Amino acid sequence: MMKKFVPNHVAIIPDGNRRWAKKKGMISFKGVEYGGSYEHLKELFEGLKDSGVKHVSVWGFSTENWKRPKKEIESVFKLIEKSIDKFRKDAFENKIRFRHFGRKDRIPRKIVELLDNLESDTKEFTDFNVQLCLDYGGRDEIVRAVNKIILEGLKNIDEESFSKYLDDSEIPDVDFIIRTSGEKRTSGLMPFQSDYAEFYFIDKYFPDLNSNDLREAIEEFERRKRNFGK
Repeated sequence: MMKKFVPNHVAIIPDGNRRWAKKKGMISFKGVEYGGSYEHLKELFEGLKDSGVKHVSVWGFSTENWKRPKKEIESVFKLIEKSIDKFRKDAFENKIRFRHFGRKDRIPRKIVELLDNLESDTKEFTDFNVQLCLDYGGRDEIVRAVNKIILEGLKNIDEESFSKYLDDSEIPDVDFIIRTSGEKRTSGLMPFQSDYAEFYFIDKYFPDLNSNDLREAIEEFERRKRNFGK
């Protein structure tokens, strides 16, 4: 039997929350609350873990999302604050490591403290890894990395050394990017780390995404031939 190659690192772009809410006659941030609820995310995480995935990164809030209505922005951070305790409980029961990718200088200080504590408290776990991309942008990540390099006074940088200054320096590059809602773009998610990533676009709004959809996506990944330029 041919060996199946499961993606080690899956990144999810959860698009379509607001359109889902509008379709159902709700105010826009209700889609964010439903799609980003911990109960929904937990189902997706468990589905990916059962498929053999070791790392999953979810884009929760981009650097451009600050342009959205204030009430919608506040709902995102309230949702995160509400979900952290639930995630913490599962993380300790199932040995899940958590990491935050993105800027820390613009999000509410209380949220930063909660995320930093969760990172610290789960740093010894290795069974499964969850990364939340919050106030994250691919270009912003690269600029922050360059500024770190400048501050350290380094002159000669290659790909390997540059990658150490990125947010995900401790984990493998992304293998598989999944975007919901039918939009066919990555919007700058992990541009440096996704040069050989496979892409999968699904015509479902994120609140409707379920573990069966992810299982089908993983099966599609397994059918693809990856040569990495060879």
